[in-house]
Amino acid sequence: MTADETLQQLLRLLADGDYHSGQALGKTLGISRTAVWKQLQKVQQWLPLESHRGRGYCIPGGLDLLDQNAILARLQPKSKTHLSALTVLMETDSTNAWLLRGGHTAGAVCLAERQLTGRGRRGRPWVSPFAQNLYLSVLWRFGGGAGVLEGLSLAVGVTIAQALEELGLTGAGLKWPNDVLWQGDKLAGILLEMTGDPAGECQVVVGVGLNVNMPEAEQIDQPWTDLTRMARAQGIAPPSRSQLTAVLLDHLLPLLAEFDQRGFADWRDAWLERAVGLGQQVDLQTVTRQISGRLLGVDTTGALRLEVEQGEQVFHGGEVSLRMRP
Repeated sequence: MTADETLQQLLRLLADGDYHSGQALGKTLGISRTAVWKQLQKVQQWLPLESHRGRGYCIPGGLDLLDQNAILARLQPKSKTHLSALTVLMETDSTNAWLLRGGHTAGAVCLAERQLTGRGRRGRPWVSPFAQNLYLSVLWRFGGGAGVLEGLSLAVGVTIAQALEELGLTGAGLKWPNDVLWQGDKLAGILLEMTGDPAGECQVVVGVGLNVNMPEAEQIDQPWTDLTRMARAQGIAPPSRSQLTAVLLDHLLPLLAEFDQRGFADWRDAWLERAVGLGQQVDLQTVTRQISGRLLGVDTTGALRLEVEQGEQVFHGGEVSLRMRP
């Protein structure tokens, strides 16, 4: 086994949350106790690790690692026809960046247990603790340029909400243009990045960051929540991260395969059904000014409809940010 494979196997052995002696770990992995100790030092960089003389080592509470085989086994046949590759990384800079580096075909999916430089919209950092949340990116190619992508981030939001609903987790709301909320707090974010010809053949990486079991994080500058809290409040067991991944891909891959023919218009009603703040007074922040008005919804392209003093105005994404009033 390579060093990375040894580390992955070690994590899977410790994932049960029980104590394992260094001797037993070394025997299973086929390495010395000294080599086990060196690998455990790496684990401690990612996770809290407890050691007890005479008992060994454990990860308190265990670990829900992503399982590539379990994800593939759970995928629906239609989704598998759109999937070209599924890669699960222990660590990367960001799953979007990994796919953007090139050499991947349409339908390639990248997941990571941890991101070093995960990003949100407008360059904001995305806090990505090891094996606690979902960091997923999908690459797709479109022939009609940037114009066919209007409203795609909103449609992706719909697929996230629908996947959660399939798992029994209800009440997710959608905030224009790329946030998924629950009870007003951020549950997930979407980041689309395009390369290629804006007027012709282009590729898009769709990145989804979904909080599953988020530890306290002082770096996050907005209210947030996670699926564990959502499931607890609704009296159900949260899904495993592998199950969550498979159900999400069952919704997301068909969307990408059909979007250039169907467009956002086919997803508009589903987005409006889950929209946060409809009919309420909101503030829209552009690069140079703030605009206040009543939120009317979105048009068939996904542009925001806002009623201001002068009447209805329409705003597109980019450097525009919507803020709900308390």
